Amino acid sequence: MAASDENPPDGWSFLGIGAPLLVVQDERRDLLAVAGGDKAGPTTPVAVYRTRSFDRRASFASRFPVHAMAFHPSRPLLATGTGRYDGGYFFEGELLLLHLKTGVVVSLIEHEPGRQVLGLEWLDEQSLRVLMAPPDDWRDEAAHGDGYVAVVHRRDWTAVPARSLTGRDLAGQRTPAPRPDPREAAHRAAAELRSIWQAQRAVPPADL
Repeated sequence: MAASDENPPDGWSFLGIGAPLLVVQDERRDLLAVAGGDKAGPTTPVAVYRTRSFDRRASFASRFPVHAMAFHPSRPLLATGTGRYDGGYFFEGELLLLHLKTGVVVSLIEHEPGRQVLGLEWLDEQSLRVLMAPPDDWRDEAAHGDGYVAVVHRRDWTAVPARSLTGRDLAGQRTPAPRPDPREAAHRAAAELRSIWQAQRAVPPADL
């Protein structure tokens, strides 16, 4: 694709997911996950690309805004945390697991309306740290600034069935969890993506 070293062609339209809102890179495996803001529909598109070529590896659409993504340290998996406040009571959302080889996405939390997932971090191959909003704001004045953190353990995350994370799995300690400004997050994502683009354009082509 033709472009200057500074900017991609037509902004980020070639990614096919709208303006970038969240970017996560796995440099070791040459992978890049981008959550976008496609205004044409009610869902949030997520896609995984090869970092060097920006060729798409996998994609899906989340029914909630995306707040966190994390590549598994060794398995071909991308964990994605989504959610929103429903405007009257619940902080609803999903913890999604994308299998990069098959393209299959499973939603892991067992119940509706799920939980708004704000942060994700793989501690090791079997342990995923999950930061969530409270289930609701009923009689909870700090619910919009606090959350709960839990560490979920599974021996093989490639085999975790849908709707298999229970309330016991997600029980955790209360902690401050301020919500980032979406505009600042979008600005940061665009800057990070542009930095990756420029770094790849600066790599000299291999000798033939």
